Amino acid sequence: MLKNFDLAEQECKNLLKNNLALPAYDQCLKASHIFNLLDARGVIAVAERTGFINRIRELAKGSGSVWLNNQK
Repeated sequence: MLKNFDLAEQECKNLLKNNLALPAYDQCLKASHIFNLLDARGVIAVAERTGFINRIRELAKGSGSVWLNNQK
């Protein structure tokens, strides 16, 4: 399941590089959902939670930034 998180994160970053905000945001939501599943199952240690949350936050910020730049 961690591999799925990494795949969603990487796909989001690739989409952001191509200025595709909404598909990137979809992948951000997918990564967030996978994180929630992992967290609920106890797969992620307490010390790792902050790192995962920061990674998701960066994806969301990137998606928002690309979307705003595309609105100009």
